[in-house]
Amino acid sequence: MERRDFLVTSALPGLLLGINPTTAEATSFDPLKPFYLPPMPPLEPGPRGLNIRTRVRQSQTNGQFSCVEFALAAKKMGPAPHLHKALDELMYVVEGTITVLVDQTEYQVQAGGWHLRPRGIVHTFWNATDRPAVGIDCYFQQPFEDYLEASTYTIPEYARTHGLSMDAPDIQAKYKALHQQFGMVGFPEKRQPIIDKYGLIA
Repeated sequence: MERRDFLVTSALPGLLLGINPTTAEATSFDPLKPFYLPPMPPLEPGPRGLNIRTRVRQSQTNGQFSCVEFALAAKKMGPAPHLHKALDELMYVVEGTITVLVDQTEYQVQAGGWHLRPRGIVHTFWNATDRPAVGIDCYFQQPFEDYLEASTYTIPEYARTHGLSMDAPDIQAKYKALHQQFGMVGFPEKRQPIIDKYGLIA
């Protein structure tokens, strides 16, 4: 992997200017500044069974790295199988066990375990156990925390405040634009068979 893959622009300015986060390169070589992240209360899955919070933003690391903490309820399905055209993900499981599916191979990633999901490979994850699971996803080529915050909070809140269902054309158009911006290709038809097979909550 070339160094330029790790030196993309920070998230917000690029998004506001319409820069594609999958191809933008860093324009600032200012030295990194140290920062401290204090401990936070344990993250709970929340009413929808999946919760996230950004811990490190790419803007804090000159575009080199970001990470998001997530909590997944017991028997909860994660996202639909998908691939990233230009993003590699590294998952660390903090608590519980998370099942990761990459192509046709399943990995049981227990607390303390790591799992790398390279770009271009179809993958998803879920919690098949009777206990909540907590993990951290690390991102290197994109400010993917912006995607997660938009898809998890911003777009659903827009739908709620405008009295729209999540299936409304306007909402689906926002998700489609978000996927295109971040080079994501989804396979939603593959999600329900996994839910059925493992008795998961959608």
